[in-house]
Amino acid sequence: MDTEGTHGARDGRRAAPVPLTAPPAAPTAPPAPRQPPGAERSAAVAEWLADPRPKASPGIWRKGYRPPEPEPDTEGGDRRRIVGLVISTLLGLLFWSAWQQGAIPYQWAPLRLFTPGEWYWTGSMQPKKWQGEEAKIVYHGLVFGILVYTVGRLGAWPDATRHYVMRRPQPARAVIASLGSVGTLLFVWPSFLGLDWRPLPVADPVFSLVALVAGLDVFTSPVITGLLYAAITIAVLWPFVHIGGWWQAIRDGATAGRRSAPPPPRPADAPAPAHWPELRAAGHDKAADLLSAELLGGRMNDVDCARVFHAWRSAAADPAALAGFVDTVARDGAAAWTHPSGQRDLPVRTATHDLLVGQVRIGRFAKDERNPYAVRNAHAALEPAVLGTSLLAVGPPGAGKTGRLMRPVTESLALGALTGRCAVVAVCAAGADLGDDDSYDVVVKPGDPTSVHDIDLYADCADADEAAAFLAEGLVGDLDAVGTQRAATALAQLLGPYRALHGRFPSVPVLRELLDGDPAGLAALQAGLTAGEHSAMRRELDARIRQSHTPNDPGPALADRLALLDRPAFADFFDPGGEGRPFSMRAVVHHPLRVRVDLPEHGHEEASRLLARLLLAQFGYVVRGRARRPHFACLVLDDAARTITAESVRAIQRLRSLNAGVVLGLRTIGEVPEPLQGPLYAAVGCRMAFSGVTTWDGRRFTEAWGTEWIETKEVAQHTVFADQPMTRALHSLRKLVTGKAVTTDAVTVRKVERERWSASDLAHSLPPGHAVLSLTTVHGEHAPPLLVDLRG
Repeated sequence: MDTEGTHGARDGRRAAPVPLTAPPAAPTAPPAPRQPPGAERSAAVAEWLADPRPKASPGIWRKGYRPPEPEPDTEGGDRRRIVGLVISTLLGLLFWSAWQQGAIPYQWAPLRLFTPGEWYWTGSMQPKKWQGEEAKIVYHGLVFGILVYTVGRLGAWPDATRHYVMRRPQPARAVIASLGSVGTLLFVWPSFLGLDWRPLPVADPVFSLVALVAGLDVFTSPVITGLLYAAITIAVLWPFVHIGGWWQAIRDGATAGRRSAPPPPRPADAPAPAHWPELRAAGHDKAADLLSAELLGGRMNDVDCARVFHAWRSAAADPAALAGFVDTVARDGAAAWTHPSGQRDLPVRTATHDLLVGQVRIGRFAKDERNPYAVRNAHAALEPAVLGTSLLAVGPPGAGKTGRLMRPVTESLALGALTGRCAVVAVCAAGADLGDDDSYDVVVKPGDPTSVHDIDLYADCADADEAAAFLAEGLVGDLDAVGTQRAATALAQLLGPYRALHGRFPSVPVLRELLDGDPAGLAALQAGLTAGEHSAMRRELDARIRQSHTPNDPGPALADRLALLDRPAFADFFDPGGEGRPFSMRAVVHHPLRVRVDLPEHGHEEASRLLARLLLAQFGYVVRGRARRPHFACLVLDDAARTITAESVRAIQRLRSLNAGVVLGLRTIGEVPEPLQGPLYAAVGCRMAFSGVTTWDGRRFTEAWGTEWIETKEVAQHTVFADQPMTRALHSLRKLVTGKAVTTDAVTVRKVERERWSASDLAHSLPPGHAVLSLTTVHGEHAPPLLVDLRG
């Protein structure tokens, strides 16, 4: 897409050209351009819209995806099938020839056993009555049917049919089956085409059986005769109907015919999606004409198209919203529903995106035998449908978590925010490469005096109990000695009275003093709650004062953790009553925001871990408060070390039903408390192991991915001991020439249960720049752990 001239310039403007020496003579007129301005861009967007996006398994890049050709034969399967077909057919022909000549011993014994003897002449099988002649014809047909079934089983005809015919796409499958049916009918009814060869014993045995049962007079009725002909023909054709998938081919053809019905007039050189056929089908031709003119005039990019498509699908089912959609398009054209920031694209893109389906390409599935053949060499992609089950990525520093996973995912979500479909909060260390500041609406840099925004520790919360719950989770959620519930109660006993008195929550220094049990601060707060309307808050504060300085008081531990934020570097931050512009996590559930929080890892590592833990706790609470929102909300933690708590694991489990998700990056799973490692793997639906993980980390992935049944072959070589002198001599000569004893192979094929990926394979077999990725969608679809080349 065109970047409006922002690529390659640090300040977002095109660099000034270097002055050049004037040419000796200027041309009288500039050469005419080969296409009008914006034509190249409009053609690229139109082609992008027209690219097919078929349904595919989770994790497969859908734009332009084509299912692979059938897997090539690698173990001589084609040779075995052909040999089986040829040998079985030859044996069948040999048997049938011998049968026709009467060379099979006792071939008439079954017929004599089941039919009356008066039908034949004594001492022979020569028919004496017409019933005997018809019985012999029925007997021939029965033997022929048994022969065809036996030959088909011996030659594995069903397997060969599936391999050579049924695996082919339509209409080739139906055409091959049709040719086979025509050839079979030529041998069943040769007389219809004037052929004089003997027909197969298919129709005559049926007529003879009917004659034996109902008598010869039945054939005087043309209706019955016609029905018999039709029944035999249908019976012969029925296997070919199944083999060729004729009904499915007919349905597909009818559906294609309906789809190819002539749409309203559109430019001949523009692909159909560029002409907005959905709007035209709904009767809004003027809006479609306007959008087509904008697109073909080069004034729309992929973000604009995705944003308008999203608005259309949201409004299509509501007549009132539909009228507003048409008015907005008429008023703003390609700029309709532009993001509040005014941006219609990101300044810089580092990954490949398909905004129509919300996918971002992160690599290519490797051509590895452990990957199913159907996905090998296909592009790997992520989208909100899989991120909604949350993703856990584990890999050592330098494995590519930030550059090859976090950056593309964050960039995709930021583009989704520009289309109104996503909100993203990216939390990373200061200096991490998760995009430029211009790519975000809010950039918070705690501890940096140049930061425009601040963090609202209370997430714009009006309920003291809710604010106390996630604040306690962020402060002491990683401490086993301090119960989170007791800490939340202690905080609520202070936050509620303070808000009732001052109309806001306290700043960090004030809250720290209150938790420390400062007599002056508690007395002042107690004195301000003398009015009758504050009696309940007065009781809360009195309970906190009584609990202060007791052995089980969580106040000191909370105060110690707040001391990490009560530092000179944070003097201008975390003050609800200050002059800063606080960012509230609650805003992401109401607006498609793009937010980046740069944590001060250097010098304030403990404070950074506390803030990351607090943001994760806030995210879990705020998305639960508004589950029915039109956009997907995602929290990306580039480094989730020491942020995972028991409550956050439970919150992650609930996110998939709340149209939200988190992406967690870890250097090692050891950065999560051991009792929470198993529950964390169970809570997330997507797991990603980067090259370089340890066997301890790999063991957790192995347990999460489970086992599968695979077919194994064991070959045992046994020495051949000959009994005959000539055979022993030949074996001795062969051993002398080859240097090896004569052996025979004993092959054992069995199914065994094996780990999908062992801890040793994950630790030692992953090439650099690769990762093993398993996915689960919010709808329950699964993709097994697959090897992904992140450089592809």
